[in-house]
Amino acid sequence: MMKYIKIKGLMATIASATILFSGASVNAAEEGMMHPESNGFTSTGIFGKFDIPSLQRGLQVYIEVCSACHSMDLVAFRSLEDIGYNIDEVKAIAAEYDYEDTFDDDGELITRSGIPADYFPAPFANEKAARASNGGAMPPDFSTLIKAREHLGFFSSTYGEDYVVALMVGYEEDAPEGVEMNEGLYFNHYFAGNQIAMAPPLFDDIVEYADGTPATLHQTAYDVANFMAWASDPTMQERKEMGLKVMLFMFVFVILLYFTNKRVWRKVKKGEDIDPSKL
Repeated sequence: MMKYIKIKGLMATIASATILFSGASVNAAEEGMMHPESNGFTSTGIFGKFDIPSLQRGLQVYIEVCSACHSMDLVAFRSLEDIGYNIDEVKAIAAEYDYEDTFDDDGELITRSGIPADYFPAPFANEKAARASNGGAMPPDFSTLIKAREHLGFFSSTYGEDYVVALMVGYEEDAPEGVEMNEGLYFNHYFAGNQIAMAPPLFDDIVEYADGTPATLHQTAYDVANFMAWASDPTMQERKEMGLKVMLFMFVFVILLYFTNKRVWRKVKKGEDIDPSKL
């Protein structure tokens, strides 16, 4: 009886795990949401590294297009040095923004130009203002969005970056036959429920890249998703490099420990006396 209970409990655990790992896919299928395809981002995987030119193009897309609605509260201008900008370029980018600094003698707010220590300013004063300008929807913060979609499934090869790319290219001008759209919403194959409040934000040649890269819809979506991935985890590359070094050290350490253990216990097994000075 006890053996039967244990087996039954094990089967229940396996079933629960299966439901847990497949839940996202089931929900997506029920809501008509297509699964994003992999775009081969260089930052994914254990050997992941950031594509610096793509990050800089993604920053340009964010500044010229996305920053009108989306905040990036957790990123300071000085962090842009990590993606290839020198301090003078960082200062120039920061100076494009104005910040309320202090009050004059009449009690009026005085604004100043941004400095590298400042964080990217939010496009709206508060959440109510953001929702009022976006049909009741709250535009997510760009410095957290990729982490929220970090991995789309336990056994999936697609990541949050792939979801963003798919979302950007997944709009349809007209909804499929039989789909009734709510007023003010847009049909998107990759959004849960297929109806999204955000109008298509990107299209071909919406920006003119400084490095001359053709600004196709997919390229701009790829670059801004890359930039968002960096914004959500700027230390990713250093963390992975450190992890590989630690794993290599542990591998060598285990081998040395194995042979040291054999040397120490070799004479014990033979029943011989051990001279510590000869270990």
